[in-house]
Amino acid sequence: MHRSATIVKRDSSASGIGTMRERSLHAALKQWCSQPGDRQEVVVDGFHIDIVRDDLLIEIQTRNFSTLKRKLAKLTERHRVRLVHPIASEKWIVKLAKNGLDQVDRRKSPKHGDLFDVFDELVSLPELIAHPNFSLEVLIIREEEVRRKHAARRWRRGGWGTYDRRLLGVLRTVPLTDTTDFRSLLPPDIGDPFTTAELAIGIGRHRQVAQKMAYCLRKMGVIDVVGKRGNAILYTAENRTASKSRTLAAKRRSRR
Repeated sequence: MHRSATIVKRDSSASGIGTMRERSLHAALKQWCSQPGDRQEVVVDGFHIDIVRDDLLIEIQTRNFSTLKRKLAKLTERHRVRLVHPIASEKWIVKLAKNGLDQVDRRKSPKHGDLFDVFDELVSLPELIAHPNFSLEVLIIREEEVRRKHAARRWRRGGWGTYDRRLLGVLRTVPLTDTTDFRSLLPPDIGDPFTTAELAIGIGRHRQVAQKMAYCLRKMGVIDVVGKRGNAILYTAENRTASKSRTLAAKRRSRR
């Protein structure tokens, strides 16, 4: 997928800066997402909400969607909820000295995340995508991962552990509003039916990513299992758009 190199800017002059303890990345994204008139760190139905914009609740989650499963299920019963999730397409590794202040090294990570990494987290709650009150927004970002020596991680990364994550910029936003948006992530030239091995080739990722993607799309109702080819499960995406038309129409009407 092509990515824009333009940093997307957002007015962060909203009032009500949160006082809860949070990592730098989460705090920076909360300010980036906020607009004038938004309220931050508001308690709704017993849950702390990052941003409240009129009747929309915005939650920012950098990882571990599984911890939000109960919260989102409850909130979507009565409220419109948008989940915002960052994926780093460019990452810099920063190492700090023992004092936690001085920088001893900074290098660019060879790893590049992309939109398909969202399925690593989405496996925890794929069915929620079809809910008329729920939407997902992925932010493709540049970030710094700050590391410090950690005694408990002596044999991992040479004893270096992740201490913080810092936002360097938002490159682009990808709204994933309903199942049609997820259906558009399927490679346009993929055969039907297809296997996860063929899906992996089509998206240019390892098969493990394709397997998570197929699991999520099946739970959303975007694809179906139609049989096997040898030991490989066969999936189809045919006839799904028409069968979901009423659900999507209702979902769009609820946002007006």
